[in-house]
Amino acid sequence: MAEKKPWHGVIVASALQFKDDLSVDYDKFAEHVQFLADNGCDGIAPNGSLGEYQNLTEAERAKVIEVAVDAAPKGFTVMAGTGAYGAMESLRWAEQAAEAGADCVMQLPPNTFRANHEQVKHHYATVAKAGLPIVGYNNPLDTKVDLIPSLIAEIHEAGHMVGVKEFTGDPRRIYEIQELAPTMDILIGTDDSVLEVGIAGAVGWVAGYPNAIPQATVELFKLSTSGNVADLERAKVIYRDLHKLLRWDTKTEFVESIKLSMDVLGLYGGPSRPPRLPLAKEIADKIIADTREAAEKGYGK
Repeated sequence: MAEKKPWHGVIVASALQFKDDLSVDYDKFAEHVQFLADNGCDGIAPNGSLGEYQNLTEAERAKVIEVAVDAAPKGFTVMAGTGAYGAMESLRWAEQAAEAGADCVMQLPPNTFRANHEQVKHHYATVAKAGLPIVGYNNPLDTKVDLIPSLIAEIHEAGHMVGVKEFTGDPRRIYEIQELAPTMDILIGTDDSVLEVGIAGAVGWVAGYPNAIPQATVELFKLSTSGNVADLERAKVIYRDLHKLLRWDTKTEFVESIKLSMDVLGLYGGPSRPPRLPLAKEIADKIIADTREAAEKGYGK
């Protein structure tokens, strides 16, 4: 069995709890970190897009990492989101994460404009100066920069990326990445591709819906990545049961959706900051129905 690294397993792309006045509720966030650890998750990835990092002040963003590290029990990973428009700003956030005690960082490519390959490589080389392992985050739908397999392999060979969160939802890419960079770790990036990318060889999952249903999703990940045929049969059952809920992770409303599912299940998701607003009734009703259906099938925690 391969050595378990801090970025292996189910690393929850955490929602961030706000009070009714939209100030950050650090106490509830700390409780959420402990809840995820108690329910079988391997770590947390704060200050990602699900954590609404774009809408945080610098002081809030720094404190979120500090609270996560303080709340994390021993062995529970904190993978700090360090996405920013430019390399210098991302480096500053990576240095802050290192100082706070984070284990690794999750790093988007530069997304001010459609950066070319040399600019992307320079970006990751700059962030690597902070000294923490870097998990790349490939999300070309939102960043307009595609970390294609050959580019990932170059960044990995240079020592500037240990793993990649692959958000395209295309499991075919995994095989090419593994061919070009056999020692690169693959992390599932979309909740509705767990089974396919798990079968392809993922060792981690930067996940959204474990915020609401950690036990069921951790089980799904373990079954999907074990390589055991019997496990895969059980995984397919869970996957089919949960897929309509997991699908919300890749919708435009993913932040509000996951927070609403948390609320439905008796956790605290709470509001989001603008520009996100309360969901339209027809969308909210569908998410509520999908969440309740999952709970009725026994996937409520």
